[in-house]
Amino acid sequence: MAGLGSHSLFCPFEPGSRRERLHTGFFLMIAGGLLLLDQATKIVVEQSFRLHESREVLAPFFSLTYVRNYGAAWSLFNGHGWFLLLIAAVVTVAALRYFRYLTEGYPERCFAILIILSGVAGNSIDRIWRGAVVDFFDVHYGAWHWPVFNIADIAICTGVGLFLLSTLLRPSRSPEKEE
Repeated sequence: MAGLGSHSLFCPFEPGSRRERLHTGFFLMIAGGLLLLDQATKIVVEQSFRLHESREVLAPFFSLTYVRNYGAAWSLFNGHGWFLLLIAAVVTVAALRYFRYLTEGYPERCFAILIILSGVAGNSIDRIWRGAVVDFFDVHYGAWHWPVFNIADIAICTGVGLFLLSTLLRPSRSPEKEE
């Protein structure tokens, strides 16, 4: 990344630095915006669609279809919403507790964790207030259907992908233990 100054978006920051606070604040605003967008789109879908109603948007690949998911991805743990809320709480507490350790000062990891947490919060709000997660993005072709998903799911998957990519491509900044 030659030519990108020491204040580049992609350069690591030091713990407690002004730059870390600015990045974290900016990423928190984006994560908060994603959470609001997630909840707003779910409200619109609930008010505009009947349950299981589908409207084609981009034939034959994409529709908006209102479904309720009582489990996690691919309906895993179906009917165990409180267990999923417990997992969400543990993940959130652990991510916040070990935030600096997990990010190692890399801005993209900070962003990744915060958007993951915004997605976790969006789906948790659904489980608490709606009793199930509202999903509506429906990708399909013929009889093949990807599981219907929402903006919170996109945030979680994007965050996990970004975090994994950063972990694979960036060297660890934590001190190595000598044996």
